[in-house]
Amino acid sequence: MTEITATTPAVTAENSRSKTVRQLVRYTVIGGSGVVIDFVVFLLLHNLAGMDEQLANALSTTLGIANNFVLNALFTFERRDRLVVRFLRFYAVGLTGIVFTNLLFLAFTNGLGIDANVVKAASLPLVLALQFVLNRKWSFA
Repeated sequence: MTEITATTPAVTAENSRSKTVRQLVRYTVIGGSGVVIDFVVFLLLHNLAGMDEQLANALSTTLGIANNFVLNALFTFERRDRLVVRFLRFYAVGLTGIVFTNLLFLAFTNGLGIDANVVKAASLPLVLALQFVLNRKWSFA
């Protein structure tokens, strides 16, 4: 005999929380790969090539965003429809990170004289958290 069980709101909410936690873990791991790309390219462009930190940040972050979009579309949010629209939204969210980090450069590097490499490194966890929420609710909704 097959047992039939009804899905209760509590079970649905628990499944939803579990899915969110799985997505956050995957997003963080994938974000880690984007952070490595972003930070290494930033260091190369800013320290070796002598590029202005804000331009180096925009270019390095764009590479990280592209990496993260592809991997998140495939593994985190498992959405393969409307890829152009999703990428544009994902990139718009990424721009919030670029703007936020550039504001930190203005305040801490230009204003207080703190090394741009330290400011960039410190901005990464803050940007990751902000972008997870925005991407989950908008880019991959």
